[in-house]
This record gives sequence, structure tokens and C-alpha cells, in this order.
Amino acid sequence: MRNPALITVSILGAIVLFVAIGMRKSADKPTTEDLSAPTPEEFNTPPPSSPTLSILAENPDWSSLEAYQHTITRSDFEKLLTNIFTTDDTWREFITLSDTSAAIRTSSEPTDPVFILRFATPEKNLPAPRTWKSTADLPIPPSGKPLTNLHIAIDPGHIGGEWAKIEERWFKIGTGTPVAEGDMTLRVAKLLKPLLEELGATVTLVRTTNDPVTPLRPRDLSSLAADTTGEDPASLRKFTEKLFYRTAEIRARADLVNDTIKPDLVLCLHFNAAGWGNPAKPTLVPSTHFHILVNGAYTEDEVRLADQRFALLEKLLQRTHEEEILVGKTVANVFAEISKLPAYRYNTVGQNVRTIPGSKFLYARNLLANRLYDCPVIFMEPYVMNSTHDYNRIQAGDYDGLKKINGQLVPSIFQEYANALATALTTHYSKSHR
Repeated sequence: MRNPALITVSILGAIVLFVAIGMRKSADKPTTEDLSAPTPEEFNTPPPSSPTLSILAENPDWSSLEAYQHTITRSDFEKLLTNIFTTDDTWREFITLSDTSAAIRTSSEPTDPVFILRFATPEKNLPAPRTWKSTADLPIPPSGKPLTNLHIAIDPGHIGGEWAKIEERWFKIGTGTPVAEGDMTLRVAKLLKPLLEELGATVTLVRTTNDPVTPLRPRDLSSLAADTTGEDPASLRKFTEKLFYRTAEIRARADLVNDTIKPDLVLCLHFNAAGWGNPAKPTLVPSTHFHILVNGAYTEDEVRLADQRFALLEKLLQRTHEEEILVGKTVANVFAEISKLPAYRYNTVGQNVRTIPGSKFLYARNLLANRLYDCPVIFMEPYVMNSTHDYNRIQAGDYDGLKKINGQLVPSIFQEYANALATALTTHYSKSHR
């Protein structure tokens, strides 16, 4: 786990970086498009003269990529960079290809050392090292236990509880029950865990309460920022809150996942939403939908950041995308069949999102969680919390059996989520051994 003292130093540097950048993210409530897809996880773009690192990121250890020498051909390397992991040709400014190797810039300075990745050849083609087990790596499981030997981490998205309002994942209509995404994802996670364990999996929850994983709090960041930035109170508060729940919290979860849990697969649980305006008088929308995100589609600004360029290469070389797509396609099809949710359609495809051939439910997108977790990640985005259909189901709470809601007999939305995901994983890992 990261040393708290080092975190403090990193935060101070992040605040200085933020001042140079300016307030790139609006303090206003998200628009419909902002919330229809997962909100950005961090402030990425550096000023021209700054060190090219994401906020709170550490300098990557480029020497760790030595383990991937001779594990990928030039053809596959270029194809994945072009078709999965980037949205334009910016990568060519930082990666120069020859027939035998790739010369990768480790910083924005052309005079700094480059990392040389040597391509696989027919004479020398080595397996890529990794700490997680793929579907193909799993032995044939005992009957009725298709998830045996699989370690799954469940990451209930957001925090909820007292933090739900500052996360902007909270709203309330009249005297109704408040809708807080962090509370809802934790409820689903606790329903899902025993279902997966009954199927043979080892399951670890990344969080079990509405307490943050990070030891930091907004007040810690605010005092540092106030001494450094001199920003007006409203802007300063917004910045420190977002730095807390969007960046520090997810980075702390990544440390926990990578250093302690060490799973084969992470299930990131979320509920989607459309822009609702005033959370005390929210707008409900008529449509609901579903999609799943895998890692990829790094934008021009993201490729220019050394830590994200490093993460891109590590993901590409480990082939995490292959497992994410393999598992994700089955999960998407089964989940959609059970939930009856239609596919979500991005209107930013080609800008910060890529479609995945063979599935209308899967998209590649570069989020902090699916970038930093050192294993395949299935990032779930079902339902729309402020749709008229799903809001009524959320208000009904958790219950056994069926209730008539919106004119139909339906199970609890929380149990449907958990059961559909368990059934989908059962289907995937069972058919892989037929």
C-alpha cells in the first residue's frame, strides 16, 4: 500500500499542477451526456510545461516492461494499438516501430531515454507473464461449481453513505427514499458474493461499508490546497472533493486490489444515470439501458501522459483486453436477456470510446479503475437510476419473489442485478469447458 507521507507529497504536487491547468472541469452538475456514461475519473491534461503525469500518479517503472520482451509480434502490437487501445495516431509520436522492436518514449522530452521493446519472432515467441488466471488457464471444475479456482474481486462503485451527495450520485424526490449509487452497488455486491461462492469462486469485496478505502478526506486536501492555490472557496471545495472521491479513492482501491487481493477478475458494479439537474428536484427520463466497458480507447491527451502510456502498454502486453472481451460478451448477452435492458449507444464513439466488434453492449473506454487494476475488469453499467422505470423499482427496495411495478411482475432490481451477473458468469465458465 502507498505510504501516506508519499501520498501527501503527491497531493501537493497535484494541487500545483491543478493551479497551472485551471479549472478544466465545470463545477456545475453534469449534463445528460456526462452522466449517461461513467463520469471521468480524473483530471488528465497537463499544461504544456508540466511533467506529463496524471494527478496523483507516480513515475512508472519502465524497466518492469522488460518481462514482456519477445512476447508479441510487431503485427499484433500495431493492430492492438490502432484498433483497441487508442482513438487516433498520437501514439506514433511516442512509439516508433521497426521490424524488430518498438522504441517507446518514457517522457515528453525527446532527449530522455527510450524503452526498447523487442518483438516476438518465429524463433523466439515467449508467453506474456501475468498474475491472473484466464478462462483458458482454469482446470476443469467439479460438477455444479463452474467458478472453482477463480478469484473474483467485487468493487461496488462509488462510496455512498455520507459521501453520496458530494459524489453527485444522490437524489431524492419528495418523501421518497434517497437514491444513492454507492449504497445500491454495495447492496448488490453483498447479494452477489454468496451466489458466486456457491458456484465455487473465491470472492473478495473491495469495500464492505460506506467508508472510503483511502485514508484521505476532503478536509486533508482542502487545507493543503488553501495554502497553495488561493482559489475561491467554492472552486476549492469542488476540486478537493473530486480529487478525494474520483482520484484518491480509486487509486487506493487499486493499491488494495493489486497488492493485497490479487484477483483473477474484477467486477466493477455501477448503476447508470442521465443528468437529473437539481438533486432535490430531479428530472426523471423515460429510457433505460445497459452496457459494459473494457479498457482501451486512450485519447490524444491520455497517450501524452507517461503513466497512462505505460498502463496502456502493460494492459496491451498482458492481453487483459482479450479476457475482458471474452468474458464480457457472454456476461452482456445473458445479463441483457434476463434484465430485458436495451443496449446503450454512445455518441462519442471515436472520440473517447471504441466499439467492440461482435457485441452491441461492449465498448472500450479508458477509466481509472479499468486502467489501474492489474487484471481483467468487467465494468458494469446497467439500468438508469433516474429513469421512470428503474426509479420505481429502486423505491420498492429489496424483496423476495415478485412484485407488480410499472404494470409488470418483477424481482427486486438488486436481486435481478446479482442473479443475472451470477448466471452470466456461470454460463461463460461452464461453456468454456464443454
